[in-house]
Formats: sequence, structure tokens, C-alpha cells
Amino acid sequence: MKNKEHARQVRDTVVKKFKAGFGYKKISQALNIPRSTVQTIILKWKEYQTTANLPRPGRPSTLSAHTRRRLIRDAAMRPMITLDELQRSTAEVGDSVHRTTISRILHKSGLYGRVARRKPFLKDIHKKCCLKFATSHLGDTPNMWKKVLWSDETKI
Repeated sequence: MKNKEHARQVRDTVVKKFKAGFGYKKISQALNIPRSTVQTIILKWKEYQTTANLPRPGRPSTLSAHTRRRLIRDAAMRPMITLDELQRSTAEVGDSVHRTTISRILHKSGLYGRVARRKPFLKDIHKKCCLKFATSHLGDTPNMWKKVLWSDETKI
């Protein structure tokens, strides 16, 4: 992936200097850009006779950047929103896409569908009973606990 593209004027200047007979190293020093970049610009000019940006490979994105940002914002603000609801909201904007496309976009931004773990709902009575049990057995020895027959099915 390219980090930075040089301006069209810079690329044209490189080609002019090359036509004038300057070498890669002299052009690089004069314009303060790497020698390999000068070489790449000249090779591209030799092959295509242009310094313009050429079309890049790959299918264009079906969603606009605006719609993509909106999807991510909606999903982040409302974590329980479904893909169908997001699909309907994008259709209202004008971009109708499949659910898997929306899912893929959310995954790329780090948002995944997760189901919350079920936790027991403890009422105040439950908490008081647990505390009472714990305080009543506070002084028990480890040998006493070895004699207890545990009948619950907890896997430890």
C-alpha cells in the first residue's frame, strides 16, 4: 500500500530533468526525494508515457465512505441493533447492500456480534442468605469441608 504520492508537478519535473540528461542520483538530490522513487517515476513514464495516476486494481466499494461511517456509528451507539435494521437504514439512504457486506464492514472496524453471558439475578434475600451462610461457617476447618458431600453439578 502506498503511503504517499508525489504531486503531479514533482513527477513532471523528474521527467523533464531525465529528458535533460540528468541521472537518477542528481534528480534525487535536486528534488530531495529518494532515488528509488525517481527510478519508479521514470520507469512508469517510459512504459505508459504519462505521469498521471493510473487506475488501481480491485473492485470499487459498493458503499460510500459516508454510509460506511454511518453504519459503524449506528452499530457502536446501539450494540443490540440487528443487521436487518442496519440494512434497512442503508436502503433509506440509497445504498442497498447485503447483510454479509454490512457484517464485513463492521468486522473490519472491530465490531463483532456477541451474546452476553447469562448471569443469575440475585435479589436482596439471596444475598442475605449467602452472607448468613458464609458468616455461620467462618470458623470451620478445612478438614470439615472435606467431609461435606457436594451435591450440586458445578464443574470445578
